[in-house]
Amino acid sequence: MNAPQQIEAGTLAVLWQLSARAREAQNEETLGFVIVNESLSLVPYRQAAWWRARAPVPGAVAAVSGLPQSDPGAPYVQWLGQVCRVLERRSIDADAASRQAQNQTQTQTQTQAPDAAAAAGAAPRMWPQALTADGLPEALAADWNDWWPTHALWVPLGDRDGRSLGGVVFAREQPWTQLDEALLAELARVWSHALAAFAPRASWLERAKLTLRAGKHRRRALAALVLALVVPVPLTVLAPAEVTAKDPFVVRAPLDGVIDRLFAQPNQRVEAGAPLFALDSTTLASRYALANKNYATAQEEYRQTAQLAVTDDKDRLDMALRKGKLDESAIELDYTARELARVRVNAPRAGVAVFSDPNDWNGKAVSIGEKVMLLADPASVELTAYVPVADNVDVVPGATLTLYPKSSPLAAYDARIDTVAYRAEPTPEGVVAYRVKATFAGAVKPPLGVMGTARIHGRWVPVAYYLLRRPLATIRQWLGW
Repeated sequence: MNAPQQIEAGTLAVLWQLSARAREAQNEETLGFVIVNESLSLVPYRQAAWWRARAPVPGAVAAVSGLPQSDPGAPYVQWLGQVCRVLERRSIDADAASRQAQNQTQTQTQTQAPDAAAAAGAAPRMWPQALTADGLPEALAADWNDWWPTHALWVPLGDRDGRSLGGVVFAREQPWTQLDEALLAELARVWSHALAAFAPRASWLERAKLTLRAGKHRRRALAALVLALVVPVPLTVLAPAEVTAKDPFVVRAPLDGVIDRLFAQPNQRVEAGAPLFALDSTTLASRYALANKNYATAQEEYRQTAQLAVTDDKDRLDMALRKGKLDESAIELDYTARELARVRVNAPRAGVAVFSDPNDWNGKAVSIGEKVMLLADPASVELTAYVPVADNVDVVPGATLTLYPKSSPLAAYDARIDTVAYRAEPTPEGVVAYRVKATFAGAVKPPLGVMGTARIHGRWVPVAYYLLRRPLATIRQWLGW
């Protein structure tokens, strides 16, 4: 290809103006309008269309000259899209041939002039291609005269990495000159630069692929990756945890009844003998009054029978029956009195009352032996963690863990596992987990009731096993091997 003829100053001014308009475009729609409509001031043509090869709508005619918006369903737009796909494939093949020729000769650079590239036997990279109906497949060439004039020019667009961004096709009755191709080739570089600014950013995966191209960088990266995968790390698991009382005293309901009053408040320190709660005594008081009345009646009947028995043998026989009834009434009265005395529950030892909201207990019916609250020693605490079944890493007694309280993000407490439940049970949150008990190692212990996350430390494993443990377990369950 020969060098283009002398370019006039006016043509250069128009070229500069179109380049500035392309760079100032705020979006792809504005840029497409500039490409297919305003390029007419530089190169005469009858029709022009811009075909997009990449996102957001890859493989679509994005702009057509003379139209505010292209209709994807229009027959002309559909035919034009098929033509552009064929022309793009030819541009990619020509570019690949040019690269191969440059690598073989090693005498040309990417900035070579088009005539030098042609002399080397390879098509110029990203250079416009003039064509007629004979240059298309027969199925597309049959409709050429229905849509286009005789001569067309395909101007490919590409980014710096050689990836296709699509292209612009122009059509007119006169053949295309070398000057037209040179001017549009220069504009194509400006359009490609502007389109690259609107293109989405490459993902980390795409950037990694570009970094790990064949060569020493790939080998070094793969070696570093393999080395990192075999580095031993402790197998850890996170589990919800709570600071609980160690060996607390369980305060239970002494008998069936309804809680009438709570004297202690949650987390309140109480002394030995202090009242904790009381049951409703209405029923027991009535039973005690009735038992007391029955006892008095039986006592009076026994006294009268004893007086008559002095003179009457028959009354002497009834005296034993009255005595038994009196003893029965006395036992009933004593039992009722002792039950009435148990209505008020006192603290058997000093500690902190641990229970839920008092409003949840006032007026609640309880059964004998039902737990109402705990009496805990604030200085004697332990850690209770719940390890989900899916996260179990063979936690055994003697292993270490670290508690990270939610209320103190900068604090951490070390502990050593004492017991691990052999059977998983549902937690209040509905998660099936193993209960783990641990004793704090340091002298400083967290307050009772603190909640947080426990990191349980297991055995040492390679990084690859640490990362793939859960996926492999899921795949194994799914495949059944």
